[in-house]
Amino acid sequence: MGYRFGLSRAVLMIAVVFSALSARAQTPAQTPAQTPAQTPAQTPPQVFQPPTPPPDKFDWIQLKSGEWLKGELIALYDDLLEFDSDELDKLTFDWDDVRQVRTGRVVQVRSMDRILTGRIEIDANRVQVLADTTQQFNRTELVSITPGEPKESSYWSGNATLGFNLREGNSKQLEANALTSIRRRTVRNRVVLDYVGNYNITDDVTATNNHRVNGGVDWFVTARFFVRPIFVEYLRDPFQNIANRWTIGAALGYNLVDTSRVKWEFNVGPAFQHMTFVSVEPGEPEVEKTGALWAGTTYTNELTKDIDYTMDYRFLLVKPEAGRYTHHFLTSLSIDSLGPLDFDISFVWDRVQRPQPDESGIVPKQDDYRLIFGLGFDF
Repeated sequence: MGYRFGLSRAVLMIAVVFSALSARAQTPAQTPAQTPAQTPAQTPPQVFQPPTPPPDKFDWIQLKSGEWLKGELIALYDDLLEFDSDELDKLTFDWDDVRQVRTGRVVQVRSMDRILTGRIEIDANRVQVLADTTQQFNRTELVSITPGEPKESSYWSGNATLGFNLREGNSKQLEANALTSIRRRTVRNRVVLDYVGNYNITDDVTATNNHRVNGGVDWFVTARFFVRPIFVEYLRDPFQNIANRWTIGAALGYNLVDTSRVKWEFNVGPAFQHMTFVSVEPGEPEVEKTGALWAGTTYTNELTKDIDYTMDYRFLLVKPEAGRYTHHFLTSLSIDSLGPLDFDISFVWDRVQRPQPDESGIVPKQDDYRLIFGLGFDF
């Protein structure tokens, strides 16, 4: 009896195991293709990259598109790169559209605080100047590139605007305006010369005849801080009862912003003023001499590659007999229009807080305003 029970139990266990193995064999196994997580990723298409040109005697530039151009680098100035391509002739590029520059010739490179000479290699982040030793600086500090060794002419720049108006008929009017600014800039010093003049004759009577000349020398202690050991201003404006006014002084200055597109500087310092009046009331002195406090700011902005903005403001604090407070404010917009000529719009505001009465007791107006339209050019 016991034997038959044990044999039956063994047969039952074998039947259960066989049934389980049969069920497993009949269940289809998942293949890798049926598992979504194991689906192979698609390979992105390969983008063709032109090879880097080998070192040679030519200048090369690479655009953002990856294209390389061979030819001759003419200059980089005001964020515009001029390049003479072997196949495409002279071209002008926005500096932001140029990825790399490599020259086979010696060029002059100006950064914010130095001028270097040698062959150059420029990428997206840095500028390398290759000479007896290799020097480098950040690309954001690059100001200009000019071919060859430094020359005196490369230190000078300027602009001039001329306005002219002639009217005939019931009234006869001749008006002329001139604004000129000249700079000589090296790494360590700068010479500044400015002139503003206005002349107007209406019906053979002189209605306006004023001239303002400024000059100064700056010595840069650092890339931003400078000392102006001397500046001179001359003003003639008979309609403000000013026959001659000389101002001589010194100042300290600082470049708050100094990039290739935007420049903004301040200066302040003591001065001495000598002024001669056209005429005065009886008993009043014809000459006033006074100490003064001078301050000013200049702001320039290259709004686009065709539009430039300039603002120049300066004031003097003097004793009441010399006017108490005087200022000169000039703002202008220059638009590239006719080849090398620009169309310029300028606004000038001169103010004397306390004008000196003339011999007839007539007190000149405190403010003079002028809106000037003219043609300008850079040099």
